[in-house]
Amino acid sequence: MSTVKVLNMAGAEVGTMELSDAIFGIEPNTAVVHEVVKNHLANCRQGTQSALTRAEVSGGGRKPWRQKGTGHARQGSTRAPQWTHGGIAFAPKPRDYSYVLNKKVKRLALKSALSAKAAEGQLVVIDSIRQAEIKTAAFRKFLDNVKVDGKALVVTPAVDNVVVKSARNIPGVLTTAANMLNVYDIVNAKYLVVDQAALKKIEEVYA
Repeated sequence: MSTVKVLNMAGAEVGTMELSDAIFGIEPNTAVVHEVVKNHLANCRQGTQSALTRAEVSGGGRKPWRQKGTGHARQGSTRAPQWTHGGIAFAPKPRDYSYVLNKKVKRLALKSALSAKAAEGQLVVIDSIRQAEIKTAAFRKFLDNVKVDGKALVVTPAVDNVVVKSARNIPGVLTTAANMLNVYDIVNAKYLVVDQAALKKIEEVYA
């Protein structure tokens, strides 16, 4: 088992913690991670785009000129796609882009993303992430103390509204609970900042 330093919110080392090899020590499967990220983005799509086909554009009911003898190409409607103000050929219509992936695939991708963060030294474990009041400046100082200087995903054992509201105005910083982790957020963040209790919960659920 590999070990990781445990810091407090002031940035001081207060101990170490062993990481489960089943969660943080596997060989990352990049193909599976890519598939799950693609699935997540597809499921987030609203799919509300819409354009009018030639059947839906108003006008164009009369043939603009006779079939033969004018010197023009034959035309049946002024609302065909090649005309100005005509309809759109193969117009996009509202649709559902979501699809389902196998649970084992999603679990492997999550383990791969967590293992990659641990291997790259971008896993920051905090003994307890708590704030007495909603203060963005105090949360920013906490991140500076633990040397987190980029996009970060902060994981707490459960939803903590004080932490959520303190962090939500900091660009690039997201918060989530241990039972709501998703691969896209982990991959998208440079650092994974995890409460020690949340880390234990992750290992219990996914081991």
